[in-house]
Amino acid sequence: MQPKILAASIALALCTAQAHAAETNAVPTSADEWFAAGRAAVESSKRVVPNRARAKNVILFVGDGMGVSTVTAARILDGQMRNTDGEFNRLSFEKLDHMGSSVTASANQQTSDSAPTATAMVAGIKTNDGAISVDQSIDRNEPSAAVTRAKSVKTILEQAEERGMSTGIVSTARITHATPAVNYAHVGNRDWEADSNLPAGATVADIARQLLEFPYGDGLEVALGGGRSYFMPNTATDPEYPSQKGRRKDGRDLTAEWTKKYAQSAYVWDKAAFDAVNPQQTKHLLGLFERSHMRYEADRKDDVAGEPSLAEMTEKAIKVLRNNNKGFYLMVEAGRIDHAHHAGNAYRALTDTVALSDAVEVAKRLTNDQDTLIVVTADHSHVFTIAGYPSRGNPILGKSAVDGVASKDALGLSYTTLSYANGPGWTGGFQRKEFVAATEGTVAAHYDGSALRPDLSMVDTTNPNYLQEATVPMGSETHAGEDVAIYASGPNAYLFRGPQEQNVIYHVMADALGLDKERGRGHGHGHGHDRR
Repeated sequence: MQPKILAASIALALCTAQAHAAETNAVPTSADEWFAAGRAAVESSKRVVPNRARAKNVILFVGDGMGVSTVTAARILDGQMRNTDGEFNRLSFEKLDHMGSSVTASANQQTSDSAPTATAMVAGIKTNDGAISVDQSIDRNEPSAAVTRAKSVKTILEQAEERGMSTGIVSTARITHATPAVNYAHVGNRDWEADSNLPAGATVADIARQLLEFPYGDGLEVALGGGRSYFMPNTATDPEYPSQKGRRKDGRDLTAEWTKKYAQSAYVWDKAAFDAVNPQQTKHLLGLFERSHMRYEADRKDDVAGEPSLAEMTEKAIKVLRNNNKGFYLMVEAGRIDHAHHAGNAYRALTDTVALSDAVEVAKRLTNDQDTLIVVTADHSHVFTIAGYPSRGNPILGKSAVDGVASKDALGLSYTTLSYANGPGWTGGFQRKEFVAATEGTVAAHYDGSALRPDLSMVDTTNPNYLQEATVPMGSETHAGEDVAIYASGPNAYLFRGPQEQNVIYHVMADALGLDKERGRGHGHGHGHDRR
């Protein structure tokens, strides 16, 4: 074929593919369409120009436990719930311009927990499991405020406050939980969320107290999530659950202290009060919507007092933070993806991942790529897998099937597409377990069938409470050690490429904001006071 004719043919194919996608959002159905779509993707990528501008704002989204298999399965479920092609659907953050991968091993663990992985992302170092923004030389149960202070590492949120920027954290977990806590707190043991969790004689401040005694700038502007009981004294009755009390032994009501400390501040605990907050007239917003973690997205509708979605909290946070013309730093965590995986419940893990996608979409709408770096990643993965050879369109939560015919294992039994390498879904001894939303626990039930595996032929595995099978019996499914993806857009996003150590995420964000490149040590009264 003549070069000019070939070029014209390719151009026509590209235009046809792009027009076809724009008009129908349909998946290619022929070899020619697939070829043209591939070329169109290359041409689209070539038009992406590295953004080397200085960022005014940074938003870090963390899907806790959101490994690559979770993203893939959530993408498919999202499409199937919307009656579109799930396999070729894309979540909002998968459409960001740049992508890399992150190595999640901590300083002392091959497979990590959320404390060191989140510390890596916001403080630029690797540390030990359980450690909240302190270096790896600290003992996990170090009780001394002075020692903790000496081993603390300054975070990007603290640096942003020093510069006069606005800062915020949003999470569906407790805001004292590991991922949000690493932004503002410094402690050797992630479990020290309230003073009632501290060992006797400890002088280091608990995590909730450190939020209120935060010594940098004018304090966090936004903190939204769960964990209300960690801020309330054990003599105070919870406003949503009259039979429940707070956890604090020191008698302090940190929610009241928040509104007393900050001018133009608000504390809210239900959806109505949250909706009533005027972001233009609020400088400091604290929202604690559950005693512990917030509800899973699938169960949010069942909360009598009402809870905002992750997308709604993200929107409110951005609208409060953007009042500052010096810019802002915001961390948003979909914290309950992790909890659903630990419970062996794929449905809630995936619907919370879709909720994260909705939150990223809101952030993209309220910001622009010219001055806002958006990073979406995970702290670690889970032992969650997509198995078999199911046909396109087969329900992702269903049993593996080819053209409607159930796939069978060596015992002649059907199996699900999704499963876990370990966890509470182990089905030995005829047992299965189901998720109980009210208690977030599991209950055993009995199958009819093989003692080696259950007969799933009469089981609705798409039920939201179904626990996917697990190979190894464990009370709680475990994290996994493989790399996780990084998705990004905006200034410095082009610097993400994989594999990179997880602490590089901090350095890309800090460089985008032009923050001090020297490693900082945390100093301030927020770490408590030694009595010695």
